Amino acid sequence: MSLRLVIFDVDGTLVDSQGSIVAAMTAAFGAQGLAVPDRAAILSIVGLSLDHAMLRLAPERDAETRAGLVQGYKDAYFTHRQEQGAAHSPLYPGVAAMLEHLAGQPEVLMGVATGKSRRGLDALIEAHGLERYFVTSQVADDHPSKPHPAMIEAALDETGIGPADAVMVGDTSYDMDMARAAGIAGLGVSWGYHAREALNNARSVIDRIEDLPPALDQIWKEPR
Repeated sequence: MSLRLVIFDVDGTLVDSQGSIVAAMTAAFGAQGLAVPDRAAILSIVGLSLDHAMLRLAPERDAETRAGLVQGYKDAYFTHRQEQGAAHSPLYPGVAAMLEHLAGQPEVLMGVATGKSRRGLDALIEAHGLERYFVTSQVADDHPSKPHPAMIEAALDETGIGPADAVMVGDTSYDMDMARAAGIAGLGVSWGYHAREALNNARSVIDRIEDLPPALDQIWKEPR
């Protein structure tokens, strides 16, 4: 059997980090003396690199102000993580068991493609004890923002797995658009931060974490 690669988004897919994201964004805008975007607007940019996120949230501001927003967000998010540890971004129920299940399948490799920084991803993985699950991890520090396919292309290159044997799992349109751009299947999850109808480039969408393994099996059974 061919090796297969499952690439996971992080925020809104594996962990529920919305509280920390909204708090850090609120702090960043407040420090600049700017009106804070509403919660829906903030959650709509989760998954984008921070420079792209700030461009969407504050398009009328100059580059210097947006750079200040990015740094303010990073500082506030780091402080929140230091104060709360793993509790700042809890795993969704069932995620740990699902990862363990997939890890027990010798033909399945797992990776991560996230808008987080390397520092942020490493801290989260350590906090939840997930180090042994992911053979490749792609972060915003090293690639263009989603939905550019660079993260997926790097994961495929690192693992030697072809597009037909890879699936991107995520909660946002950026994840599904990235998967399509890279020529791999996208599996959407409905419990994250984008509405189900926004995941129109997904091969399929699941509503429960328990549905993920059979949904993967179904995707790999389909003609490629």
